[in-house]
Amino acid sequence: MASAALRGELDCSICLITYTDPVMLRCGHNFCRLCIGRVLDTQDGAGVYSCPECREEYQERPALMRCVALCKLLENLLLTPPTPTETGICCTYCIHSPVPAVKSCLHCEASLCDEHLRAHSKSPEHVLSEPSTSLEKRKCSVHKEPLKYYCMKDAICICVSCSLAGEHRGHQVEMLYEASEKKKKKLRNVLQKLMTRRKDTEERVRSVEERRRKAQEKAAGEAVKVTALFTDIRRRLDDLEKRVLSEISRQEKEESLSLSALIQQLEIKKDELSRKMRHIEELCNMADPLTVLQEPDTGDLCDPEEGEGDEDTGGHDRQPHGVDDLDVAVISDTFRTLCDIISGIRVYGEGPADILLDVNTAHNNLLISDDLKTATKTVEKQNRPETAERFQNYYQVMSSRRFSSGRHYWDVEISRSGSWRVGMCYPSIDRSGGHARIGDNKKSWGMWKCNNKSSVTHDRKEIRLPHQISSNRVRICLDYEAGQLSFYELCDPIRHLHTFTATFTGPLHAAFGVWDGCIKISGERAPSIIT
Repeated sequence: MASAALRGELDCSICLITYTDPVMLRCGHNFCRLCIGRVLDTQDGAGVYSCPECREEYQERPALMRCVALCKLLENLLLTPPTPTETGICCTYCIHSPVPAVKSCLHCEASLCDEHLRAHSKSPEHVLSEPSTSLEKRKCSVHKEPLKYYCMKDAICICVSCSLAGEHRGHQVEMLYEASEKKKKKLRNVLQKLMTRRKDTEERVRSVEERRRKAQEKAAGEAVKVTALFTDIRRRLDDLEKRVLSEISRQEKEESLSLSALIQQLEIKKDELSRKMRHIEELCNMADPLTVLQEPDTGDLCDPEEGEGDEDTGGHDRQPHGVDDLDVAVISDTFRTLCDIISGIRVYGEGPADILLDVNTAHNNLLISDDLKTATKTVEKQNRPETAERFQNYYQVMSSRRFSSGRHYWDVEISRSGSWRVGMCYPSIDRSGGHARIGDNKKSWGMWKCNNKSSVTHDRKEIRLPHQISSNRVRICLDYEAGQLSFYELCDPIRHLHTFTATFTGPLHAAFGVWDGCIKISGERAPSIIT
């Protein structure tokens, strides 16, 4: 049977109640598994872990070893509830051998076993209580009488004399039992609230742990994508290097063969010229005038096609087609593909910019959703007041937010079969007239899609996109200081469509146009544009 002292040793130093599933750290101290687990969770962000008892530090989260011996001890000693014999208080009058006490007398200040209790005085001043070793605490320090009442005014236990003639005379008092029950009721209410708060806290812990798990999974997935992306980039770079070097080698060989043939022709011509020069020298050295005059004219000794020979051989002024004129068509095509990949690797802030549509600028045939995130082309007019801010000729709307610095991005979802325009504009853009459309003036830049054709435009200068946009999601990225406005198609992998470069001279608004279907500013994250 376990003594009271032994039971006290079986309490966890964190929760102060008996161990539940006890575990042990390497330092030898024991705790409930749940208690020490929560303590270690709070230490995760500190980078170092420590024992709540001895403060021994661990660089890594310590392993929790189940304390088998302590578990067996708990099973053997705590299955049976404490009995009176386990109080450790013995009868004061049994001097020959210790006998467990069953009651204590406050008047006699003695503990009694069953036998001595039967012989004990039954007079009222002999007040009996549960066995106790601190009987003095149950008596009034002034009158040395048992504490029987509770003073409501002073919140203190008092004796009869304190209530009738002492300093608590006239105060409202209650019996100890009644006052104790009231306090227990309040404590139970507090306990219930604490239990509710602990339950809520446990739910939050589970929620945060789930978020941490998802964050770890997401990070792992992003790491895999990044590794695959850069592996592909390195492979493409290697392939491009091989193709460029191969092309240079091929063209060098072709040019070398061509130049070798030219050199051979020039050597033959040089030999022929040397022969003619020797013949002329011989004529010049002859003394017989008849022989000299009978030779053909000196002009006939030259090659009749001397002046035109350069056209066949390239002549002395011909610049050979060398390596400097390397045909880079094949290289450029591959390099352009690689640049499209690298162009997508940009950073535009920690998250999407908060974009809301400005109803005051919306065309009257555009229905704006309550959350100011969606614009839908409608047949019915919205009966908004016609003001100078509102677009009149085109189904367009601007954002209420303006950008005058920094790097930002936002995503847009578009109806797959719709006709639309997205981009940015200065607030001074015309709201009516034939040049008020996004991109058809100097005050706006836009990208549009209509009838399966996609283009970007600024100041009515249109550039047809080489790729057909197949996704219904587009990302717009603004780097104000760098003067860059970029468009991306949110497919997998993300694809760079076009980047405008300009010197922005004032604040910019996001701009949207819908000629068919609807357009929505997306709040969720799309495939990441990574650092």
